[in-house]
Amino acid sequence: MPESVTVVDHPLVQHKLSLMREKGTSTAVFRQLLREITELLAYEVTRDMAMTVKRIDTPLESMDAPTLAGKKLALISILRAGNGMLDGVLELIPLARVGFIGLYRDETTLQPVQYYFKVPQGLDDRLVIVVDPMLATGNSSAAAVDLLKEAGATNIRFLCLLAAPEGVKRMSEAHPDVPIFTAAVDRGLNEKGYIMPGLGDAGDRMFGTK
Repeated sequence: MPESVTVVDHPLVQHKLSLMREKGTSTAVFRQLLREITELLAYEVTRDMAMTVKRIDTPLESMDAPTLAGKKLALISILRAGNGMLDGVLELIPLARVGFIGLYRDETTLQPVQYYFKVPQGLDDRLVIVVDPMLATGNSSAAAVDLLKEAGATNIRFLCLLAAPEGVKRMSEAHPDVPIFTAAVDRGLNEKGYIMPGLGDAGDRMFGTK
């Protein structure tokens, strides 16, 4: 794996991921697990955020206390499945700005098609975390990062639940400056571009669609 890839192998992350992989897991439980596992992953993706200190008063005395520096970070969801990960990150960072990129994969060409783009202003001064459960071919993810860089983002991190080696390779070649955080890198893609062994279509399982 490239140095830019961080696999979060915490036991709770791996246990919850295994529950999500099971085909018998209900839609409601799948959504809850995705929120919980994303919150755990969010600890890693934000581990080295910039810090500063400010003077505060405790009940006993004044002190210089550590606090986050700079503008609030921006969370960018790649629609529609990325929305399932937003709540997990927002549990930790409720004041984060939120944006959305609408991309769907053409099932014939496996190439991304854009249909929506709405992101916060001032991305050049913010840590930008892109969320999408699956990094499969990497085409949609790379296209999303292209759009964010065009909008001024310079400090971008990609957070996903599962990745395939093909997607990691595509993202690392297109955007070597964007670290990838994931719970697992699976074996590879099948002929339809699905991650194997994977967990199926994350959007369908999250929203109960086919």
